[in-house]
Amino acid sequence: MDQKQVINNIDNIACIDADVASAVGSLGYPQPRIRPQGFETFFSTIVGQQISTEAAAAIMQRVRDLLPRLDASSLLNLPEGALREAGLSTRKVEYAQGLANAILDGDFVPEDLQAMENKEAIRAITALRGLGVWSAEIYLMFSLQRDDIFPADDLALQIALQRLKGLTKRPTQREARTLIEHWSPWRSAGSLFLWHYYRGAPT
Repeated sequence: MDQKQVINNIDNIACIDADVASAVGSLGYPQPRIRPQGFETFFSTIVGQQISTEAAAAIMQRVRDLLPRLDASSLLNLPEGALREAGLSTRKVEYAQGLANAILDGDFVPEDLQAMENKEAIRAITALRGLGVWSAEIYLMFSLQRDDIFPADDLALQIALQRLKGLTKRPTQREARTLIEHWSPWRSAGSLFLWHYYRGAPT
């Protein structure tokens, strides 16, 4: 989604959700998020799991210093221990190498995801070790630019929904999906807005 699409889709949600309409009036619109498709984005997703954004960026920079061309073949040709020295945990090295091998063996073809329905694409991504449903949904949103994705187990989205809707407790994944079900088919833009609201709304 470009900025015009983000604004249009959020306006559509605001027409059917008074809480969103009020919040948009106070905070404005989020920026679109676009990530490239393919190996590097999946690799960076693995790197960023359970660490801060700053730490992940530092590790990615060290990996790029090792590999100006970051692809599956180049990663597997690194000397043993190079990824650990760059800052990846042993488990993340295993995940990254598994991803690279799956691509080179033809078991996982990122280019094929574009033609898949959302559920099929999520199944294909989560078949890889180290990439769960949240990672798959984020890829569909930001790399494949799908319009109707809501990563319901994202903690920030749950907290934002709690604040937006004035709930006494943070909604569960299932409750969150129910709360924004009427946002379909614009739930990706709604997710962007909730992250925006999470950062900018008063606690």
